[in-house]
Amino acid sequence: ALIMLLRGFADAIMMRGQLAIAEGASQGYLPPEHYDQIFTAHGVIMIIFMAMPFMVGLMNIAVPLQIGARDVAFPFLNSLSFWLFVAGAILVNVSLGVGEFARTGWVAYPPLAELGYSPGVGVDYYIWALQLSGLGTLLTGVNFLVTVFKMRAPGMSWMKIPVFTWACTFTNVLIVASFPILTATLALLSLDRYLDMHFFTNELGGNAMMYINLFWAWGHPEVYILILPAFGVFSEVVSTFCRKRLFGYSSMVYATVVITILSYIVWLHHFFTMGSGASVNAFFGITTMIISIPTGAKVFNWLFTMYKGRISFDVPMLWTIGFMLTFVIGGMSGVMLAVPPADFVLHNSLFLIAHFHNVIIGGVVFGMFAGIVYWFPKAFGFKLDEFWGKMSFWLWTIGFYFAFMPLYVLGLMGVTRRMSQFDDPSLQIWFIIAAFGALLIAGGIGSFIMSIVVAVIKRDKLRDETGDPWGGRTLEWSTSSPPPAYNFAFTPVVHDLDAWADMKKRGYVRPTTGFLDIHMPKNTGAGFILAAISLALGFGLVWHMWWLVVASFIALVGGAIAHTFNYNRDYHIPASEVVATEEERTALLAKQQA
Repeated sequence: ALIMLLRGFADAIMMRGQLAIAEGASQGYLPPEHYDQIFTAHGVIMIIFMAMPFMVGLMNIAVPLQIGARDVAFPFLNSLSFWLFVAGAILVNVSLGVGEFARTGWVAYPPLAELGYSPGVGVDYYIWALQLSGLGTLLTGVNFLVTVFKMRAPGMSWMKIPVFTWACTFTNVLIVASFPILTATLALLSLDRYLDMHFFTNELGGNAMMYINLFWAWGHPEVYILILPAFGVFSEVVSTFCRKRLFGYSSMVYATVVITILSYIVWLHHFFTMGSGASVNAFFGITTMIISIPTGAKVFNWLFTMYKGRISFDVPMLWTIGFMLTFVIGGMSGVMLAVPPADFVLHNSLFLIAHFHNVIIGGVVFGMFAGIVYWFPKAFGFKLDEFWGKMSFWLWTIGFYFAFMPLYVLGLMGVTRRMSQFDDPSLQIWFIIAAFGALLIAGGIGSFIMSIVVAVIKRDKLRDETGDPWGGRTLEWSTSSPPPAYNFAFTPVVHDLDAWADMKKRGYVRPTTGFLDIHMPKNTGAGFILAAISLALGFGLVWHMWWLVVASFIALVGGAIAHTFNYNRDYHIPASEVVATEEERTALLAKQQA
């Protein structure tokens, strides 16, 4: 995800640089057909290959630990999901050197995405990259739902689940319910392109608007797939760094339920201008406004948690405060766009681009960074460097306002999105300010990478030997950092919503006897191999190399069948090894207390 952030941001810098100089007689430095590929790749990469894997990565680190599980329900499926996502990301990047990428925008609307208007391989790269990563995401959704439903610790009833795990649970409900729509839609588009069918053409009975409906029936839940885990991160961070229980836990859960349900009945707000009629537009405009209510309830709950709390302004808390200010502005511009008459004026203008980045950067990206800094010591055993972390926060925040507030202004002035040059000289100053903001954000990304590099160099000084560097309240902080392969020597018993805070208050004593062999899944390379074959299959489909398609398909089916007959999938960690690991940690904690 971090690699794809750099790749997607390179596209962003190129776009901002182009628009800062492409005024009047100057055409800038990017020809239109290249610029079109850049904004398409930027959208696809940042949503599918940057934000999604960051959130799923945080789920992998935190969810099994938060519910007291030793692993996810299906470890092999987890591995396969990851490598399928990597295969999709590689396919996008292959288009840099072999062929071209789509020039349609990240939504690939027909008829532009049909063979008649996009005869090259660009749209095919788009289709198969999304199909590979989409399949991986769908498998992830199934995996985590089963994990949360079936593998919670004894005593952890539904209303004792940490808020981050709740958010991830509903995220995975959205994934399982919406990603098949994307898979089917792209399959129909590929049939149009490969077999000359007419699902989305404007002749022979096709309907291009059907694609747009289907795409956004997936696309709007996708926005909440990204933002709900970020909301969960903020809930954990606020509670931990304010040293008190999260205010309104049950209302947080119910707000998440309401957002999940409503996210399926707002998709038409992406195309009010389609011509559905006043009553249809009014319905979707109202549902879009209603969805801001549970989101607002969450913001007030975080504010009430902070009220009279002993707030410590560590880096995760700074990201959370930055989120509250920035996201609310984006939310307000979103409510403006929910009014159909206003949307008729602002649709497909830079105002929309500013709004979308306002909520995705202010919500998802800030949540992503808060989550990484918060759980990094749990995953790797040492904290990230604080100076560079704070530097990253300030550069990202200030850079965001410089980069995107001018786009609100330009949008109100009537400037459309996906435009590579312009004639009006009065617009240029706004584009130059936006380019300056993008450079500040580049400094923010560089500072974040520096925080990792410096932390690795100074890891002995930044090492977390307690397993609980922030004074956390949930079960993941009861283990060592990083946790042993088995996570918990004994499955914890939960008595309270804040399980670890409750255990500390009760005077928890680590067990020193009664350890048994622990049953664990073996590592396997099967997921990597199957995904590598899938990548070859996708590449063959892009270039119509039918011999490669047939060979890859046979290898894929054969590999999957061979894996099902591999019964050597698990092993036991001997009790002696568990005893040695646990005694070492007990001695370390005793030494610190002394």
